[in-house]
Amino acid sequence: MLIATHSGKFHADDAWAVAVLKILFPDSEIVRTRDPALIRSADFAVDVGDIWDPATGRFDHHQKGFDTARPSGVPYASAGLVWREYGARCVMALSAMHAGHALPEDAAREIAYAIDTDVVQYLDLSDVGAAKSAPGGYGLSAVVSGFNPNWLDEQRLGYDGATDAYRLSQFKRAMAMLTDVMVNAVTYRVAALLALEQVRASEVLEDGQVLFLKNSALPWSQVVRKEMPKVLFVISHSIAEQRYVLHTVPVSAGSFDARADLPASWAGLRDADLAAVTGVPDAMFCHNGRFIAAVKSYEGARAMALQALAALEAPASV
Repeated sequence: MLIATHSGKFHADDAWAVAVLKILFPDSEIVRTRDPALIRSADFAVDVGDIWDPATGRFDHHQKGFDTARPSGVPYASAGLVWREYGARCVMALSAMHAGHALPEDAAREIAYAIDTDVVQYLDLSDVGAAKSAPGGYGLSAVVSGFNPNWLDEQRLGYDGATDAYRLSQFKRAMAMLTDVMVNAVTYRVAALLALEQVRASEVLEDGQVLFLKNSALPWSQVVRKEMPKVLFVISHSIAEQRYVLHTVPVSAGSFDARADLPASWAGLRDADLAAVTGVPDAMFCHNGRFIAAVKSYEGARAMALQALAALEAPASV
């Protein structure tokens, strides 16, 4: 099987698109060319060929009259066109390979849509000139662009074909990096999906205001925010670090604003200083932002959670 894409400088959208196809068709060969005959003979033509026709493996967006966009209005480039056709299959393959879990098609489609929203559409936007790189030039598209040979590389290699071979090797390096991004995006979401039932089934303490998780690696924030409105604090057991962690519950994803903060008197304290304030001898630390604290024992974590709840009920000092 042959995957054709354009020669010359590559971009994140074509590197992502070819990486997706290479995951699904690992024995395929990649050729970077502008030769129309070679492009026509390829099983897939990505970002080249002036045709968009998924049924025949054509995924270009440069042709006159192409104006296909997502329902949100975000235009498609080759990354999005290939992901639209093969994203769910790619998610299923990566889940099986890297998470050891066979995803049902509906779950794979949901994850593929989420990855398009979080990653792929920005590659497309950058390619069509509708989005800027992240500050400092380290957005994903800019990072991929940095894999292209610069003029010093070309001068060093000469212009007798060595540059093309080197550019292909760099293209494959960019593909490998983007494959890692895909794997991480898929396994993170699969893990979150599998964690849902464990979080939902976890023990609820103190009249529903504290949730206890036996494994701190479980992603819990989203399900607690959406489904457990009474929970103010979460105790989790960090198996690797052999400690218990007391968390606040953020009001939204990525926010440091919490449903309830840990007591102000704990802020920034460690070890003996925190133990003196809390009366919990194995207390370890409390972040200055009052969104997380750690203690060596489960009993200590329960005691600190009770104190945090009591502090919320105490009248404010005048």
